[in-house]
Amino acid sequence: MKFSKIVVAASAIVALASSVAMATPSTQIWIPSTDVKGFKEVNLGIDNYIRFSDAADAGANTYDLGVTVGVLPFEKFKLEVGVDYMTDNLGSGSTMAQHPIYFNFKGGVPEDAFFQGMPAVAAGMFGIGTFDRGTNGNTMGNVAYGLIAKTFPVIGRISVGGYNGAEKNLGSNTSSGVLASWDRTMSEISDKLWLAVDYQGGNNALGALSVGGSWAFSKQVSLLVGADFFNPFFNPRGASLPGGKPTFTTQLDINF
Repeated sequence: MKFSKIVVAASAIVALASSVAMATPSTQIWIPSTDVKGFKEVNLGIDNYIRFSDAADAGANTYDLGVTVGVLPFEKFKLEVGVDYMTDNLGSGSTMAQHPIYFNFKGGVPEDAFFQGMPAVAAGMFGIGTFDRGTNGNTMGNVAYGLIAKTFPVIGRISVGGYNGAEKNLGSNTSSGVLASWDRTMSEISDKLWLAVDYQGGNNALGALSVGGSWAFSKQVSLLVGADFFNPFFNPRGASLPGGKPTFTTQLDINF
């Protein structure tokens, strides 16, 4: 697909979805993956997270537009950096809407890089915001994470790891947890079909179980559709969902 057509298509989708948002690192559905962009590879991501419920405690919808770029000219060690524009609602007065810029980076080594059977390894940070008033309001999630992943015949790829974020953003003693995922290209059906399940532990707004699948329309363009179910937890005010009610997600990826 020509560059001009890609830009036009992306602009149309943004307009139709009213989505302004952020660039996250290369992900599965919700959590980061061990995939890292190669040198000069550019990804434009347009993500939407729409609540299944419009109840008062459902939580806000989230709209995300981001760019991720590979910056190292090596095959066995890659590094990507990204910038995100994320908001909960156009015209919202929330902290997130007023300070929508976030940054991320990730370095990684692919599978079999240095010996046969070696798992992929990746580490990075996301949610690096620009506004900090401590517990009175901030966008400084500053989530650091690490992952390893291995692809098995028939089964697919299994990834495991963990993360730790800023307590002032994610809560005292609740800012860390496990990361785990399964993903697989369903070549028995089509090489264009990819399915995944991922999980982020933790009694905070990031903890969630997500399921979804994507279809590659070309080497440059794919669309993921899925759902996110946020972890329940308990606080002194009673049971609640820190991440809100489940969301329906669409994630358009355009690669240059």
